[in-house]
Amino acid sequence: MIFTFLKLEYLKASRSTAFTKSILMAVFLAFVALMLLVYLLSLGILLKYILENSFKSPDAYDTLSGWLIYFFLFEFIYRYFIQRLPVIELQHFLHLPIKKSWIIHFLLAKSFISPLNLIALFLFAPFSIIEIGLRFGSFAGLSWLLSVLLTSFSIHWIILWFKQKFEDSLTGLLVVFAVLMVSLASNYLGWFDLGAWMKPYFDWSLISVGPPLILLLAFALSYQMTYRFYLKHAYLEILESKKQTTFLDQELGIFKRFGLAGEMANLEWKLIIRHKKSRSYLMLSAFFLLYGLLFYASPSYATASGFNHMFIFVGTFITGIFVFQYGQLFFSWNSNNFDFFLNQKRGLEALVKGKYLLFLAISAVCFLVSVPYVYFGLDILFIHIATFLFNMGVIVHGIVYLSIWKPKPMDLNKGAMFNYEGIGIAQILMMLPMLALPYLVYLPFALWINQYAGLLAMSVLGTLGLFAYRPLVNLSVRKVLATKYEIASSFRQEV
Repeated sequence: MIFTFLKLEYLKASRSTAFTKSILMAVFLAFVALMLLVYLLSLGILLKYILENSFKSPDAYDTLSGWLIYFFLFEFIYRYFIQRLPVIELQHFLHLPIKKSWIIHFLLAKSFISPLNLIALFLFAPFSIIEIGLRFGSFAGLSWLLSVLLTSFSIHWIILWFKQKFEDSLTGLLVVFAVLMVSLASNYLGWFDLGAWMKPYFDWSLISVGPPLILLLAFALSYQMTYRFYLKHAYLEILESKKQTTFLDQELGIFKRFGLAGEMANLEWKLIIRHKKSRSYLMLSAFFLLYGLLFYASPSYATASGFNHMFIFVGTFITGIFVFQYGQLFFSWNSNNFDFFLNQKRGLEALVKGKYLLFLAISAVCFLVSVPYVYFGLDILFIHIATFLFNMGVIVHGIVYLSIWKPKPMDLNKGAMFNYEGIGIAQILMMLPMLALPYLVYLPFALWINQYAGLLAMSVLGTLGLFAYRPLVNLSVRKVLATKYEIASSFRQEV
């Protein structure tokens, strides 16, 4: 049966019209994955010395074992956004005369063959040999490493169950953020130390086979839980219903007052929450709102007076992340139905203006959510106000205008991670001037007068851009109308 599945996988790949392109992309991704794993292996070899020298740790093992729980929490986060589900492949097999149990086992086993499951091995295997094996003995090193790997592998199955059960609702995203925020806040505010609670368990693995055996049982139970869930829901009608969300057909009432452009904004919102890739971009935008914690709370970016110039980039990124991510693929999101808008009276004009309204609304939400960063100082609030106004009055118009240049088609039902459909050299290069533009306005005033004059200049220019919304958006509309047939032709190409 295994050979039958492998043969079907080979035929599916080799008969695809994009077979050559798929091979080249697979080779490229394999090279990137191999390079990252080599970096991880190098980090694992140097981990003992990094802990002792950079973190001034008197005992590298004690420090690492106390931090392992945070590694697993971080692993839960990045697996949630990166790890792929086998649901699409499942739909391809259900009509075949093969037992569902075999199909589920094969697809779950296939999902386990992933570079993500090598991260813990490459990172901690050298440490278990260099530090634990030489210090506590080879048995202790092997037992400790097995405990770490089995924990990581169990997370693989839990994520498969968790994403399939909660990915199409806000529950999954809220749980992910709750896990991250509670773990960080508990340690930062001194409520409790999760690492200190879990460290004795890994210490136990140095002298006993108990922890690896318990975690092996957890690995088996998590696999069984995931297997039974997929087996129970392995029906086309259930898989299709999983695509429906509780807020699928809801509209954002604020857009109703803007006429046809408002209707297009609501239509774009439905597109975002109905399709996997666009929904992934929305969730990543929410995740990157935490980006400021890497800079605002770091002593290395503190200054004797004023604030670090780097904070302008951080504020621009936080308040405009959705525009930067989603906006660079401005028309690619509509590649499958672009001809529909092309054939409607004022359809393209309404589509462009509707996207502007949506960008404005979501960026406003990002700004409001970022207001608590004022905890790190009133300067941070001023930075976010200035960058938000600049993003909405200037940056958004630049991104939209540049994104119309050579857009590419893409499939919305695919995930966002390691999926480069719709992204070309034009989409990558357009981000460089957009990230540099705030500094072109800010730095002259900040260096000649003071930093607050630079923020004021950004705010004034952004406000003027908001008041000049109509003539600026009409520039993009005219460019779309001038190149609409060229854009439509590029979208008719096979993805």
